[in-house]
Amino acid sequence: MAIYIQSAEHISAQQPLGDAWFDSPIMHEKVYVRAIEPNYKEYLDPIQARRMGKILKRAIVTARTATKNSGITMPDAIISGTGLGCVESTEIFLGTMVESGEELLQPTHFMQSTHNAIGSLIGIDMKCHGYNSTYTQKNVSFENALLDAFLQLSEGKIKSALVGGYDEMTPKYQLMLSRIGYWRADDENITLKRGEETFASETSVSFMLSSEKQKNSICRINDVEILYKPNIEELQSALNEMLKKHNFSIDDVDAVMIGASGNKANDEIYDHNAKILFEGKPLAIYKHIFGESYTASGLGMYAAATCLKEQRIPKHLLLNGNEDINHAKTILFYNQDEGKTHALTLLTSC
Repeated sequence: MAIYIQSAEHISAQQPLGDAWFDSPIMHEKVYVRAIEPNYKEYLDPIQARRMGKILKRAIVTARTATKNSGITMPDAIISGTGLGCVESTEIFLGTMVESGEELLQPTHFMQSTHNAIGSLIGIDMKCHGYNSTYTQKNVSFENALLDAFLQLSEGKIKSALVGGYDEMTPKYQLMLSRIGYWRADDENITLKRGEETFASETSVSFMLSSEKQKNSICRINDVEILYKPNIEELQSALNEMLKKHNFSIDDVDAVMIGASGNKANDEIYDHNAKILFEGKPLAIYKHIFGESYTASGLGMYAAATCLKEQRIPKHLLLNGNEDINHAKTILFYNQDEGKTHALTLLTSC
């Protein structure tokens, strides 16, 4: 059963709440870039906004906007993915606890420090009392949220779902991760050269999914599969079965979008697997304009969906091409986490 993306909205390192990046992306040269914030006064009550951390404000705004633009009044489910949750609120709470000697602590930052605070606040804001769940599985947190929604929609348990990926990156946490080499390694000579442009950033992206095609549907999600510790033969078999199930072959795929990030260990896995699984296929990337975060793959799927809506993959997204790919109708989205967990998502135009 096909699932449709009815709307998608983002707040990221690119121009927020719009697709201006598609033709005119902002190219960042710094290794750490925080999200570009919209004018929250246009979306949030000032009193309400003062009680929210940055990630909560971003999540509420993208969720509200995606819902409004989808034509769906109320989703049946809210499913979120986040690698870090509200890390800024956690830092503030722990810092205050140390400084005050664990006395007279305000509860706001504590309540917002939990990972499921994001999805819960979206549900409270929308007055949505249906299924609400949060997944936190590092770099495949978003895919786990997407898979949950896809299965429930396919089985007819729900008719619509608001699915999102949300992560913030504080200066302290970015410094810690950079010291252990998590981000890009500028001095390494890696095969995926475009990936060296990647930077650490933040993600807030919300999708409204439904089981019914609408006039303005962006694209179709044909299938989602997550595999844990497969060998290359098992990964190849899973890919072939997915394509065959939907009457596709690898020849029908216009491009494969991957999560090359500039980290040598990460990109070598993509390089190795792409040569075997997607030989000769154009490879598209997204982290060089949206940056790296634990749920950056949500922005990658948003980029792939936008390409299918426009039926064009701009050359600035292509790793191994200098010309736009026109009439794009099928994109395979491939994400992996440390070579252990691999996620495949098959997207087609409506």
